[in-house]
Amino acid sequence: MTQETVDEAVRLRRENAMMRQQLVAAGKRNETLTKTLRGAREELTRIKEEVAALSEPPNTFGTVLSAPRGSGEARTVEVLASGRRMRLAAAPEVESSALVPGAEVRLSEGLVVIDAASGRGVGDVAPVRELLPDGERVLVGGPNDEELVYRLTDALRTRGVRVGDAVLVDRRTQFAFEVVDKPEVQTLLLEEIPSISYADIGGLAAQIGQIKDAVEMPFEHPELFTEHGLKPPKGILLYGPPGCGKTLIAKAVAHSLSSRRKDPHAKSYFINVKGPELLDKYVGETERQLRIIFARAREKATAGSPVVVFFDEMESLFRTRGTGKSSDVETTIVPQLLAEIDGVEKLENVIVIGASNREDLIDPAILRPGRLDVKIRIERPDPEGAKDIFSKYVTEALPYREELRDLGIPGLIERIVERMFARTPENEFVRVTYADGTREVLHYADFASGAMVSNIVDRAKKHAIKDLLATGVRGLGWEHFDRAVAEEFAEHEDLPNTSNPDEWARISGRKGARIVELETVQHD
Repeated sequence: MTQETVDEAVRLRRENAMMRQQLVAAGKRNETLTKTLRGAREELTRIKEEVAALSEPPNTFGTVLSAPRGSGEARTVEVLASGRRMRLAAAPEVESSALVPGAEVRLSEGLVVIDAASGRGVGDVAPVRELLPDGERVLVGGPNDEELVYRLTDALRTRGVRVGDAVLVDRRTQFAFEVVDKPEVQTLLLEEIPSISYADIGGLAAQIGQIKDAVEMPFEHPELFTEHGLKPPKGILLYGPPGCGKTLIAKAVAHSLSSRRKDPHAKSYFINVKGPELLDKYVGETERQLRIIFARAREKATAGSPVVVFFDEMESLFRTRGTGKSSDVETTIVPQLLAEIDGVEKLENVIVIGASNREDLIDPAILRPGRLDVKIRIERPDPEGAKDIFSKYVTEALPYREELRDLGIPGLIERIVERMFARTPENEFVRVTYADGTREVLHYADFASGAMVSNIVDRAKKHAIKDLLATGVRGLGWEHFDRAVAEEFAEHEDLPNTSNPDEWARISGRKGARIVELETVQHD
């Protein structure tokens, strides 16, 4: 091979290498140019879309008034838009399921339904006063005591509406869209069954027996009452000193009715009416809420469920008419309750229970037979009753010190009750003089109640915990219970003011001669 051939080969290799480098560089330039062109095309597309959007004519929104008619290109729907009621064509891509009465839709410039829109979620709130027979309309209350008829949307009709519900309405389209929860109304009604049973109540065996005869027997054996021509009682009044278990008994009634249902799938309802919260400064508002409560009871009872309507602190709502010092609201509230209780006569599963420690303030028309037929006095516990109450709180599950474990639960309860009911000078509370001249010393035990028993046990537990933290000694000891009884007697927070002698006789549960003088016993 000559030198010239070698030089030519070297030259060719160099030219090939340079050409390869040029091709690689050209490829990179082409790739960069392609990316630039692609980005420019995307930017042009975006600008065109923005220009098209900015130049697009405005859309109108409307409300569907009736289901669509026809199909395909011939499909039409009735729409209310800008105050005009029109029948418009619907674009094929809009699903018929979105064109239900009450739905919001978007309209093109040519007034064609082109899309479904989300609801506004705002409007006026109005109470439902009546459900119209067709099931598609409701009568609601308007301003200035007007009554207006609105249509229900499909969603609201499926959900269900009842009298007393607050619904969101659109005055422009005359549609009710949704139920609005109003806390001030919901707090008045507790439609659930309490977990308290008769076994949780101590010292009231006789009263519980009366309750069972008055309430449970008619519910369990309605055929026997029908056979004997006997109507079940409409209502029961539980009265007596405070803290003695009136509210507990009412809750236990609802629990017992629920547990005795023959149909395991059936429900019972306990409607707890909080009396003071029912009062409203606006004229007619309290009466309206009473109507709602009984409408709710009728609704549940018609479905075959027993309903207990419980009025706690009944005297706060239904005082004797003419005794008010300012607005005399009882002159309209009491007649409203009387009308509702008489309305309960047609129902089979509703019982009204009232609780009060001032039964003397309740209007006599409410207490007459035929309304609150049964009156049951809840007495203060005697020593045996107090033992029964203590047995609900002093249980084997609590930690005790060695001396109390040796004494046993019955022995401990016996000792606590003896400490409470001892007729000793340290337990003397007040000396009273009656109108006939006789005198008597009332002891702290004369004002005992179930609430006092519960509080004594709680105080003893608190002292045991404090001693455990301070000394490391675990468990309840006798000194804890003794100290708890002494502290409870010393405070006597539930007792009336000494300026009202007659209040002492009433609060202690005693009836008889009028008290004309009293003197509080002072202890060192």
